Amino acid sequence: MRLPAALKATALSGVVLVLGGTALAVECGNTASGFEQWKSGFASDAERAGVGPAGLLALAKTRYAGATIAADRNQKSFRYSLEKFMQIRGASTIIAQGRNKKSRNPAFYQSLERIYGVPAGILIAIHGMETAFGSFMGDSNVVPAIVTLAYDCRRSDFFRPHAIGALRMVDTGSITPATKGAKHGELGHTQFLPGNALEYGVDGNGDGRIDFYNQVDALASTANYLRAKGWKPGQPYHKGTHNYAVLKEWNAASVYQETLSIMGAQIDR
Repeated sequence: MRLPAALKATALSGVVLVLGGTALAVECGNTASGFEQWKSGFASDAERAGVGPAGLLALAKTRYAGATIAADRNQKSFRYSLEKFMQIRGASTIIAQGRNKKSRNPAFYQSLERIYGVPAGILIAIHGMETAFGSFMGDSNVVPAIVTLAYDCRRSDFFRPHAIGALRMVDTGSITPATKGAKHGELGHTQFLPGNALEYGVDGNGDGRIDFYNQVDALASTANYLRAKGWKPGQPYHKGTHNYAVLKEWNAASVYQETLSIMGAQIDR
């Protein structure tokens, strides 16, 4: 593998409010009923943010992703103890397979650490945790998933930039309206949210495009993301260290961060 250097409307779940004779599109909703109306307003925001015709067309054709909302409401694993979480996520298998991956291609991981300062163990642990090393990268359409989450009142502010990012990626051809990812709209081998993909994506294999479904691009982009978030090369990443805190930028769940640090250390051992 080759790697070169590198006003505010009042929200009322899915309705349009009329105040003083002026119709105001709601900002978010908790059911599908207001989704189409919301999309009309969001299209204007997207266009102002630089989304072009292809992205706007993808938005117009997007349908409410009920399966994404169901998954979002039913997240349980992050409430488990560390031991239970590691068991459910197959930590021992990831460590064993991760050591094998590192030993088969040491030069690749060394090049990533040389450029970005992020060691193989952490990148391999993320790759294993997110998609079982690319064996399952999701079966949900990315654009409907992320646009639905931008509409949903639970975390609308968080997901709106990522919805814009997904639409801009459609414009650039990085993804299409048919691209599959995780239930929350994450992309590729390490499950980047679209806004982060747009900002931190790296053409790791030098083919002139950034493809998160290509392992080299995805891992280079992951390393670039962590470095941009403050990762300090050559420093430890166990609990209580600066680099451990950087892992929160990847996933906010403390049990996830601790699992990554433990698996990374064992892979790098």
